[in-house]
Amino acid sequence: MNTLDIQKKKKAKKFFEDDSKHAALAIRDAQFIAFAPYVFQASVILRDKGILTYIEQNRKAGRTIQQVADEVGMPYYGVRVLMEAGLGIGLLYRHGDNYFLSKTGHVFINHPMARINTDFMRDVCQQGAADLEPSIINEHPVGLRHFGNWNTIYEGLSIMPDPAKSSWFAFDHYYSDLAFPEVLPFVFEHSPARILDIGANTGKWALACIDYDPDVHIGLLDLGGQLDEAKKVIDAEGVSHRVTYHPDNILDPAQALPAGYDLIFMSQFLNCFTDKQIISILQKCHDVLGDDGRIIINETFWDCQQYEAGAFSLQMASLYFTTMANGNSQMYDSKVYLQVIDETGFEVVNQHNNIGLSHTILELKKK
Repeated sequence: MNTLDIQKKKKAKKFFEDDSKHAALAIRDAQFIAFAPYVFQASVILRDKGILTYIEQNRKAGRTIQQVADEVGMPYYGVRVLMEAGLGIGLLYRHGDNYFLSKTGHVFINHPMARINTDFMRDVCQQGAADLEPSIINEHPVGLRHFGNWNTIYEGLSIMPDPAKSSWFAFDHYYSDLAFPEVLPFVFEHSPARILDIGANTGKWALACIDYDPDVHIGLLDLGGQLDEAKKVIDAEGVSHRVTYHPDNILDPAQALPAGYDLIFMSQFLNCFTDKQIISILQKCHDVLGDDGRIIINETFWDCQQYEAGAFSLQMASLYFTTMANGNSQMYDSKVYLQVIDETGFEVVNQHNNIGLSHTILELKKK
């Protein structure tokens, strides 16, 4: 079964295929876009200054502007414009002089995905967002200049200042870690003795594998700075004897991948590269993997999401890759991704959607 057959058989809800929105809602949404920078800024202040939380704590009676201003210690005028903006944004509603938290407001301050996405945008992406156009034109993350003189964000993750560093890792781990328990059975289905984790990040996946199988040996391949961070985590758990480190710039054509592994695992890694770079990386894998070897890819595809909010979040995250990460990668449409795989000497033998929060598992073997 080839990748295109699997593409046809996968089940996922379809979004963005019609335009059935009422005209009045379309007008409202257009204004929402026009004022989007203020929508974000006001929402973050309403959250971070405790205004929304205080109103939620008094959900039955609601709270007036004056009561909120007295509670949070901010000027009455400032609280008034923020809370009135909160009405239009949809975070609040009111009866008379009393303001109440809306369902959207409740989700915004309480749902972990909303909080993590907001922190990520505020701490990592906000300054660089204005550099979207030059980033697109130059295929370079121009917005990254606000943090350092790096070619990609991955070169500087280990030294990135907080809160940007913490928010980046919280964002990355939230989406990947929730999938780990469901991914492990697929990885160990054929009882691999040696697994190469490409894009090792902080080593959390390696520890999950070591805990799952008492005999497996893990190879970690990443940039040197990232491996230093992973090594600290691995050493702290006392399992260094089961791990081998491979410092490597995977885009360097002169560097071959280490051989001798039964399975290669990549989680939210290939989406950090262009179509051509993905082909190059998979061809490197093809060179060192045995005929019976497998590749397991854990990825987020915007077209494979159960809910439109998930698809939207991934589409917007693509713009982070454009402005901040590397200037030329994205959260992929699975159709594009599978067509790329077809050019690498591999075929997809299994695809499982709706893994964890938003992931798809692809199992590859040599054609």
